This record gives sequence, C-alpha cells and structure tokens, in this order.
Amino acid sequence: MERQERLLIKSEEIERIIGRMAHEIVERNGGLEDLTLIGIRTRGAELVRRIAHKIAAFSGSAPPVGIIDVTPYRDDQKRVVSGEDSLPIEAPFSLDDKRVVLIDDVIYTGRTIRAALDLMTHWGRPRRVLVAVLVDRGERELPIKADIVGKNIQVSESERVNVFFRESDGADQVTVSKDQHGALRRPNNP
Repeated sequence: MERQERLLIKSEEIERIIGRMAHEIVERNGGLEDLTLIGIRTRGAELVRRIAHKIAAFSGSAPPVGIIDVTPYRDDQKRVVSGEDSLPIEAPFSLDDKRVVLIDDVIYTGRTIRAALDLMTHWGRPRRVLVAVLVDRGERELPIKADIVGKNIQVSESERVNVFFRESDGADQVTVSKDQHGALRRPNNP
C-alpha cells in the first residue's frame, strides 16, 4: 500500500521560521538574561539547538540549553514514574527563577507539554514558562497553548504531521500523511 504524503513546509521556509522564532523568543523575554531553552526529545531537542544557534548568531551568545524526555511523564502511557526513576533531563543547571522556553516540534493534544511541565517541577521553580513550537496543528485535549508558533496548520485527526531535520533525517521538511500507527519514514532528499 502506497503511503500518501504531502509536503507542507520546505527547507527554506523552515529556516526562516526558526530564525523568526529565535527573534521572538528573545523579544518576548526582554533579552537573554535568565533565559533558558528546554527542548523536548526527539525533534524538540534538535529544534532547540538550532534556535540557540540562531540566537547566538544575532546576539553574540546563546542561552543555556537543556533536553528532556517526557515519555515517563505522559498520562497517555502505561508506565508510571516511581521515586526510584532517574530524571530524564540533560542540563547542568537549575531552573529556579529562570525564564524558560519549552520547545517542541509539534503541539497537538497538549499532553506532551503537560508532561514537560510536570517534569520541570523536579528540576526547579521557573519564574516564567513559555511554549514555542514549529507547528501547531490545533485540536487540544488539554487547555494548553503555544505562545510562539512557527506555523499553524489544519489537518484531520486521521493525519499525522511529520517533522524532519537534516541532522537526523537528511532533510528539513514538514509533511502530512495518513497516520499509520505513528510510523515515520525518512524524507527523500529534495
């Protein structure tokens, strides 16, 4: 069975969107002081590094970057976090009194962001948290919104938004395909 897939965002547009998001993050936070960027694994981790690089390019320095894996904190997963679990965090700093921007590739139901907020309570108490996403596809299950959005799109519930980055996938693009139980394939290099 041939997989139907359509291209939504090309490489050049992704680059422009990331640049705009980087500028908006700095503007919304009034500069770099006490700013921390947290990427949500997997594609959010790649996106946060690119945003930090863009910020460094126009400001001369990049804010600290952390990576989190929210899988154990998802309320739609069967696994429950116990006190013995180590925190799935990659960052050598505290979030206490920081202005944090949570960064992910796509926001859909809001459950990933909720899980990230839960995880952050173990890591410190930020002064402020903003959410930045490359793509907002709407249709929330929880009352969570993105503060900084690269692109808003409308797709049906039976469709999946696929974000690909050159670092891991060989090309930058966003596609939409029929959801095949979460299966992704690598993009064809344009």
